[in-house]
Amino acid sequence: MRKVTREVCNAFLEGRPKRVDNTDTDGVTLRLHRNAIAQWRMDGLWITTAGWDTVTTRDRLKGLLLRCQLHTLGRCVTPTVWRHRGQLMLGHQPWDGSWTRVDVQVERSLKHLALIASQQKEAA
Repeated sequence: MRKVTREVCNAFLEGRPKRVDNTDTDGVTLRLHRNAIAQWRMDGLWITTAGWDTVTTRDRLKGLLLRCQLHTLGRCVTPTVWRHRGQLMLGHQPWDGSWTRVDVQVERSLKHLALIASQQKEAA
């Protein structure tokens, strides 16, 4: 995992702003080249490739998911975004890269939840 991925993903999970090279976060949205690729919403963590299935996009998402425990269909799966025979995969399932909610085990502080709520209220 690249240093930029580690630093920005840590900031995203901690709910604090950070910018390193082409990747930034405000603590609620993770962006690569100004395209949102991950976002905290009131119902959890959502991810997307934003239409860019690139090595860098997969690295950022993989770095984020490696810091979380991903659960799908009640069982723990490998928390990764990858390609298998040309097909984009999320865990062990084919994925089209569209916005997808992932169940993660991450503790959110009340301050971070308030920030998420205020940003969603502004967007509405």
